[in-house]
Amino acid sequence: MKEKETYDGFMKHNYLRIKEELERQMRTGELAVGTKLPSEPDMASEFKVSRETIRAAVKQLEREGKLRVRRGIGRFVVRPLAVIPSSIDHLSSTSEMINSSSLKKGERHESIRIEPCQEEWAHFLEISPQDPVTIIERIRMADGEPVSFNINIMPYALVGEVFQTKPLQGSLMQMLETECGIRIVSANTELIVPPPSDRNCDKLKEKPEATVILLKQTHYDEDQVPILFSYDYFRNDVFKFWVRRVR
Repeated sequence: MKEKETYDGFMKHNYLRIKEELERQMRTGELAVGTKLPSEPDMASEFKVSRETIRAAVKQLEREGKLRVRRGIGRFVVRPLAVIPSSIDHLSSTSEMINSSSLKKGERHESIRIEPCQEEWAHFLEISPQDPVTIIERIRMADGEPVSFNINIMPYALVGEVFQTKPLQGSLMQMLETECGIRIVSANTELIVPPPSDRNCDKLKEKPEATVILLKQTHYDEDQVPILFSYDYFRNDVFKFWVRRVR
């Protein structure tokens, strides 16, 4: 058992060393964006380690979005999107989070519709099931890549025909404030790892190894009236959510 632990520790040290060297070559341009990585046997020979160690290093770079696999062709160096940090105890719109990273934001509307409220939504919005709600589905982009998918549900009694008559661009919270006189000031948020069966994650799977985190949120105005219930899916390789915990 001790020999295995020693070997595992040695391999971990080696794969991190190789990962750091490959990252150095990416920074200096020795491995420019678009460059195809050498084969695993060639890299194993160059670094004088096992193919298993090389595989561990490049897999980690793939998870961090620094390499992209083209099946049957090889691994290529890509320019990863900047990480978008966000404190989860501070309420920010998706637009504000993307703007804070200096990435070029964009969006793609999937659907804007009115339909009867489902039971789960009714519970959080404190309305009756079957009451009409406005549903907005959007994919948010950063530097041309999809980074979040948002499903926003609002009581029709509060927002009326606003979203049927005026185009929504950018911050939903800002539009609620300017067009409806509703100011969202707080939210209750549940963090969820979506199951593989959740097809909404597929909208953000730019890379096969990409992971998605779901924020299920109820937003409130200054009188603590629930205004908006949302399912907010975020690419976990782009958005990093932090929470400050104190004792």
